[in-house]
Amino acid sequence: MRPENQSSVSHFLLRGLPIRPEQQGVFFALFLGMYLTTVLGNLLLILLIRLDARLHTPMYFFLSHLAFSDICLSSVTVPRMLMDMLTQDKSVPYVGCIFQLYFFIFYAAFDNLLLAVMAYDRYVAVCHPLHYPTIMREELCVTLVAGSWVVSFVHALLHTLLLVRLSFCADSTINHFFCELTVLLKLSCSDISLNELVIFTEGGIFLTLPLGSVLGSYICIGTIIVRVPTTKRLLKAFSTCGSHLFVVSLYYGTVASVYFFSSSWDSKDIIASVMYTAVTPMLNPFIYSLRNRDIKQALHVFVNRANFFK
Repeated sequence: MRPENQSSVSHFLLRGLPIRPEQQGVFFALFLGMYLTTVLGNLLLILLIRLDARLHTPMYFFLSHLAFSDICLSSVTVPRMLMDMLTQDKSVPYVGCIFQLYFFIFYAAFDNLLLAVMAYDRYVAVCHPLHYPTIMREELCVTLVAGSWVVSFVHALLHTLLLVRLSFCADSTINHFFCELTVLLKLSCSDISLNELVIFTEGGIFLTLPLGSVLGSYICIGTIIVRVPTTKRLLKAFSTCGSHLFVVSLYYGTVASVYFFSSSWDSKDIIASVMYTAVTPMLNPFIYSLRNRDIKQALHVFVNRANFFK
């Protein structure tokens, strides 16, 4: 516990991205374009899934929720970062910082759980194709998604409530571009041992169980493919699982680079944070669409309908 310089903090100061002042305009345009691409791309994906009856399957049901979560996750951090670049006012109210922290944890946790759910869906599709319609019925899909939302809500609430009981030192400068949990804990003058214990236990379990589920699903898929390694089966497995596997690698790779393979919060870690808060949500619609025949057909039909009503 550090009682010195303890005060009631009403604002935090975000240090922001490590870029030169003369480069602010270029990076503002870049991140604005990325954010608009994220929102419009994921909204279009949700719209196509809702309008095209061929996409009313479990995989696309999960994908629509992932797209919505990606919009929200990016919206929690990027607009604030853009406003800081534009106005140079990097002060954020205490309450605003806590709300940003809560919703960031909430949507990041939901992405984590949903990727595991989608991995299970791919496992059933490849390993038990004949029983897929009976296993992945609508009731189970709704239950899995609703459960992911509820668990994410509780997870985010737990870490937020543990944080708000702390006092913060007079130096309230956050060495980041948003209110991130581990950075805020470093600013506290209170005993953070309970927070650290919960992060390493509950947080560790929350991360490793979905990751273990993803790995287990793909190990089973790989085992099935290896038993009868035909070209047709390999191509089918790649078309079924390739997009999801790429997204999983991108998501867990950037998260691991931030929380496990770094010793301090420096420029490298902030860049990795940009990857999973801005870049990954932007890439998801393209990853799931470029090699997906169903999405391409749905987009073609949508464009033809739009031209017809002009």
